[in-house]
Amino acid sequence: MGRPDPTTAPLRVTRRTRERDGRGTPPDLAATIADGVPTIFRGAARDWPLVQAGLESPGAAAAYLRRFDAGRPIVGYTAPPDARGRFHYDETVTRMNFRGERLPLTEMLDRIAAHADDPDAPALYVGSTDLDTYLPGLSAEVPLNAGDLFARHPPLASIWVGNRTTAAAHYDQSNNAAVCAVGRRRFTLFPPEQVANLYPGPLGPTPGGQAVTMVDFADPDLARYPLFAEAVEAGEVAELEPGDLLVYPALWWHQVEALEPFNVLINFWWNAAREELDTPMTTLLHAMLSLRDRPEHEKTAWRAIFEYYVFGPADRAAAHLPAAAQGPLAPIDPVSARRLRALVANRLNR
Repeated sequence: MGRPDPTTAPLRVTRRTRERDGRGTPPDLAATIADGVPTIFRGAARDWPLVQAGLESPGAAAAYLRRFDAGRPIVGYTAPPDARGRFHYDETVTRMNFRGERLPLTEMLDRIAAHADDPDAPALYVGSTDLDTYLPGLSAEVPLNAGDLFARHPPLASIWVGNRTTAAAHYDQSNNAAVCAVGRRRFTLFPPEQVANLYPGPLGPTPGGQAVTMVDFADPDLARYPLFAEAVEAGEVAELEPGDLLVYPALWWHQVEALEPFNVLINFWWNAAREELDTPMTTLLHAMLSLRDRPEHEKTAWRAIFEYYVFGPADRAAAHLPAAAQGPLAPIDPVSARRLRALVANRLNR
């Protein structure tokens, strides 16, 4: 397929994310991730008390959350009205266009309520706050039936609270099950292979820990970011109502827009990788140091070597060797992981 004409390509993603009925059989999260396709399970959390409180009124939802507040200061973020709710960089791309501060959750809820009817409200946002630490007891009232998946791979459960805000497209290293609990949310999703077409920003500093797209989806500059037109063709959009569950795999890019004066999202991150495995981000950073600037013919050769040792079948490189001779090629367990980590550290320190 030819490259879209930047002057005529659509500026918004229109393809809809796959949907399933979430009110009957519990969603099969493992199968959804194995499919590699984001999926909405409509109404999967409709019976949560938090969802029901939000359907009554934003005030009722806020009062419900206050019941669980442990009194620990949370991190709240504020962006000025001219940011249009988008938490991103300033014009230098070296600083953020918002500020963060530690404050009680109740104070942040009060600020959001005070601006509920303000058309020129600042963007107010509480992101990725651990439920068990900051709102103990809430986890028991937001159950997500995942069969034995979460018993095998315990998730990190977090809450996100704010008014009309936009988290610029980024990816996470874990699978995600996200419940729109209060208000409405829009996820715009892109498969991992669209990375170049999304023009990632700096690896640091970042607005929330991961590199984000430099493209403003509300007003994309196709003269500066022409390949974004290709990303638009490959993307999909998930419009979520209260009680809807969205499940998508790790490394999918996603922009998240909260669309009401008061919004709450609960999400569950999990990863099937064993605990002894290091984060691939460490590998990426070291690859920049060791591979990126080498001659092209060397990079091509190393690509073949990585395909053999890393991206191909995990047991291929050791299959023809006796067990005693496999060394780092053997299956990784906690003991061999420590040895590999020590070997890597030793080489980095030379």
